[in-house]
Amino acid sequence: MKFLLILFSAILPLLHPLQLNGQTLLNGKVTDEKGNPVVGANIYIKDSYDGTSSDVNGEYRLLTTETGDHLLVISYIGYETYEGSIRLEGASHTINIAMKEIYNELNSVTITAGAFEASDERRITILRPLDIVTTAGAAGDIYGALQTLPGTQQVGDQTGLFVRGGDASETKTFIDGIAVADPYFTGVPDIPSRGRFSPFLFKGTFFSTGGYSALYGDAMSSALILESQDLPAQSTTSIGLMSVGGSIGHSHRWSKSSLGAYVSYINLLPYINLVKQRVDWTKAPESFNGSMIFHRQISKNGLLKAFFSYSPSTSAINYADVNDTASVILYNVHNRNLFSNASYKDIFAGKWTLFAAMAYSSNDDDIVINSADSVFSKHSLIQGRITVSRPAGKLSAVRFGGEWQHAAYTDQFANVLYQHNYGQHVDYTALYAETDLFFSPKVVARLGGRMEYATQIGKANFAPRTSIAYKTGLYNQFSFAFGQFYQQPGHFFTYDNASVNYSRADHYLLNFQNITDKQTFRVEAYYKKYSRLITTIPDTASNGAGYAQGIDVFWRDKETIRHADYWISYSFLDSRRQYMDYPIETTPTFAAKHTLSLVYKQTIPSLNVTVGATYVFATGRPYVNPNNSPEDFLSERTPNYNNLSLNASWLTAIFQNFTVIAFSVNNVLGFDNIYDYRYPADGSAAGRLAVKSPAIRSFFIGVFMSIGEDRGDE
Repeated sequence: MKFLLILFSAILPLLHPLQLNGQTLLNGKVTDEKGNPVVGANIYIKDSYDGTSSDVNGEYRLLTTETGDHLLVISYIGYETYEGSIRLEGASHTINIAMKEIYNELNSVTITAGAFEASDERRITILRPLDIVTTAGAAGDIYGALQTLPGTQQVGDQTGLFVRGGDASETKTFIDGIAVADPYFTGVPDIPSRGRFSPFLFKGTFFSTGGYSALYGDAMSSALILESQDLPAQSTTSIGLMSVGGSIGHSHRWSKSSLGAYVSYINLLPYINLVKQRVDWTKAPESFNGSMIFHRQISKNGLLKAFFSYSPSTSAINYADVNDTASVILYNVHNRNLFSNASYKDIFAGKWTLFAAMAYSSNDDDIVINSADSVFSKHSLIQGRITVSRPAGKLSAVRFGGEWQHAAYTDQFANVLYQHNYGQHVDYTALYAETDLFFSPKVVARLGGRMEYATQIGKANFAPRTSIAYKTGLYNQFSFAFGQFYQQPGHFFTYDNASVNYSRADHYLLNFQNITDKQTFRVEAYYKKYSRLITTIPDTASNGAGYAQGIDVFWRDKETIRHADYWISYSFLDSRRQYMDYPIETTPTFAAKHTLSLVYKQTIPSLNVTVGATYVFATGRPYVNPNNSPEDFLSERTPNYNNLSLNASWLTAIFQNFTVIAFSVNNVLGFDNIYDYRYPADGSAAGRLAVKSPAIRSFFIGVFMSIGEDRGDE
């Protein structure tokens, strides 16, 4: 046998020319650009049945009976397909090919430091838009859902997003690139207000907890960037009936345009009469909202959007007087808010993209306290933005542009003894530019900068922004970001003192994440250095400072448990600052050291029902005890915070129209959380009052019907 094998091996080369008689042998090696073998590449003669594939060494051997001029094709997923002319005439050809990787978003690194995205359109999405409205405890509020993400704080007695040691003013909301001056309803003290805008208005939500793009500014800690819906696919009518009010809207679609009109009315009086309250509402919160949305397809790629919203609201409450238990303090507020913007986006000259937007907004607060003190504030804002961008190469891109804002402020304070009227106009201008520079599909750098000038302080600044990301595997990557972020002082601080400056925060972020289709793991460490914070003692000045550092961890899993989806967020925060009336540098009142959120959703397909639960834990936050010495300022902590919320939603049809019936309970176990303490003038601990939520539990039930839209897949 051995002899036969040796004989066959010896004869085989002699037979080879006979095998090529009338045939052509193609052989060679397929590698990538670095010389590594490409295993399993398809090699074939175009428009023929002759083909093969490369082996574990990237080598191939193809024998064909085709003759004449043909195309040799070599293809493999993730690489550019090779096509080369070849004459087949019975000879042997050796063709070695080094394939080039295809640069696209599916296999390329992305900038992720500090970024959480809710979108149906991007690969790096961490939350989908539907997640925002189906999270227990969020009550359908964008800001409520974001508070289940790492980096955010649970501050139950103040309105706004508190991110990584920053106060609420350090987080800015943008809609289609335009800053929103008043994104929350105006409420009463110690009770946080929800956001003004429905999450259904937006197709994408980008939440940055730091190190964000140079396109956005005037926010030291965080940016919430909302992108409104495009031209709807068809005409629809929506009806909502809730335990606190109702809504109705209709959007009509023409061939190249659409117009939608929506109204909602909220009145908590029936709800307050049913659910026991721990506060004395003399006027239950009541609000109306009317909005219109217009879309027009101007060209093949050009889309015009216009949005208008007007929402008046009113509420009044009696607060216990901490200095006189027999008395109350009446707080009555009327608010009128208008927000409108228009934007246009189009592609011109082949690769250039133009985005332009204009907006006008105004907000009036009319506040009366005990019929003797009154505060009237009127703020209006006109702004515009133009951004131009174009791709550079296969993945890289450049963007540049500018924005301008003109704000007018009027504030009147009056009581029986005096009246003060203040007013000023402020212009704010910014120019920005940045580039996403891909060195390879695995390495990208974002380099940018932003220059700002504000007339109220008469100073300019320049803020560099840098991010670098390196892809370490098919699903994972590291990112690092550094940037300087400036913020104008609140206009109140410039009425009497024009010498204040921009406050500044320097961000350093290091991020690792691993994202597959159904699982996400993400960990991010950060350090944030504050300087020129506003201080008010002994006089208003920009000489405060501080820092915030910590680590955020996020895990989301839609794979392990069938029909289940859950995520876990944990934040460790170490933050100290000297600002406002703080006598020393200390941990601010809005910073808890540990925060944990667990969100779980279970779908029951046979019933079309989804049930969910959200549990949040946070360690206590500092509060002011006037009996402490200045060295012990904010040294005491409130009790730990706990909250378990449940919700359920049933997807069904009423009169053949898609309908969602939703029910939720906030704080179902009745944790008696304390957010702060109010002390009487004599500092008596026995006389202090605990600041708590207005009700130990809250309930919500709603029926939402969509007429004319097929949403069965949801």
